[in-house]
Amino acid sequence: MSAPLLEVDRLRVEFETRRGPLVALDDVSFVIAPGEVVGIVGESGAGKSLTGAAIIGLLESPARISGGRIIFDGQRIDDLDPEAMRRVRGRRIGAIFQDPLTSLNPLYTIGDQLVETIRTHLDLSAPQARARAIDLLGEVGLAGAHRRIDQYPHQFSGGMRQRVVIALALCAGPALIIADEPTTALDVSIQAQVIALLKSLCRAHGTAVMLVTHDMGVIAECADRVAVMYAGRIVEIGPVNRVIHHPQHPYTRGLMCSIPAIGQGHSRLAQIDGSMPRLEAIPAGCPFHPRCDKVIERCRTERPGLVDTGTTHAACWLHVEGVNE
Repeated sequence: MSAPLLEVDRLRVEFETRRGPLVALDDVSFVIAPGEVVGIVGESGAGKSLTGAAIIGLLESPARISGGRIIFDGQRIDDLDPEAMRRVRGRRIGAIFQDPLTSLNPLYTIGDQLVETIRTHLDLSAPQARARAIDLLGEVGLAGAHRRIDQYPHQFSGGMRQRVVIALALCAGPALIIADEPTTALDVSIQAQVIALLKSLCRAHGTAVMLVTHDMGVIAECADRVAVMYAGRIVEIGPVNRVIHHPQHPYTRGLMCSIPAIGQGHSRLAQIDGSMPRLEAIPAGCPFHPRCDKVIERCRTERPGLVDTGTTHAACWLHVEGVNE
């Protein structure tokens, strides 16, 4: 097995407040191998996007990394100064965000923005950078790239703008892309096109992807492995087929049961009672225990770590206690 491209080791992120720090990410650990697609899923507020922002150095005050390490391609990057991190971000790590309108400057043509990014990270002349930009736009499926390169973001549809953002993320040939909800703002048919495009491009370029989403269908289509997050912690991680078809944590099972199956008639959808706890009210022990229908006494007082369940790794005392689920 090759060395991991990205290693997140016991990452902890806090928000400083007048009443003291609030822990938003706690002991988050995972690795991504070169060329691998790892999905990060969970409800809103689970910490998915915050994990991506911490990796690429885009945490905004009052958030800060207060513990752990982030190692990329053998180099620790969580303690780099802003200028050194800027050289890594864009050149070695690309980013795709959920709303392409916030990623593109409306005052500049897409060609200007692509050329600027290319020349920032690669030693190319302006004509060479423009030629590369046209090639990238063609590669992401933008028809008439040589003509549309001089148009502005408002002249493109949402799906086309997201293709431009993918081209921006790929323009310096990064080894890793952090894709944060890349299809949320798009309709279903365009979502499928963008996901297929991202998947094929990353396979062609050998680029690894950390795919942040709440959509298990997107994960099933794209990912090699998946990590399920809850209240700032990873509660289950493993190969995507095993997590989807044989979930070992009650929260993961709840997520999967809430997805209706085609051809099965149900009068009501299954649901997980309750809601994600606020940062200032995360309970002791397993943070999911107030919502869990399999809770045992140990869940209320002790926090479980990830254990090997035979199919995945899950943070659940039921597997340690040998409780028959």
